Amino acid sequence: MHKLIEYRPPRIAMSFVLIAFIAHLLAPMPLHPALPVAASIAGIAGFAIMIRAWWLFKRAATPICPTASSTSLLTHDVYSISRNPMYLGMILMLLGLALAAGSVPFYAIVISYACVIDRVFCPYEEAKSLAEFGDQYRAYADTVRRWL
Repeated sequence: MHKLIEYRPPRIAMSFVLIAFIAHLLAPMPLHPALPVAASIAGIAGFAIMIRAWWLFKRAATPICPTASSTSLLTHDVYSISRNPMYLGMILMLLGLALAAGSVPFYAIVISYACVIDRVFCPYEEAKSLAEFGDQYRAYADTVRRWL
């Protein structure tokens, strides 16, 4: 198990945002002016997707923490479009911040966070789901993509 699994993804995202904010203040690296409409669309869409996925977990009474044992395999609603809608939502919210700031550090955290989730959390959770749900998870993973 990778050491990063011990940290919750929202905390990792917030740490990345703090790092980007400090880097932006210390050494501004603008790419473009703020794009408030695009930033709002990405941020609101990401928040809506993440909250919907979170609510489905709560309604199914299954733990949200990646290291906890799952009690249900969710395959409907937003989970019929993406196997990782909570992570997708968080990435979209980070993209919204990047579009609002228009600077390199904020785009760097979008890429960094997506890589951490894709290379560390997703493989861990997929292996765990396969162990817990077997063929049911395999069939789900064969029909629904990791992201979109």
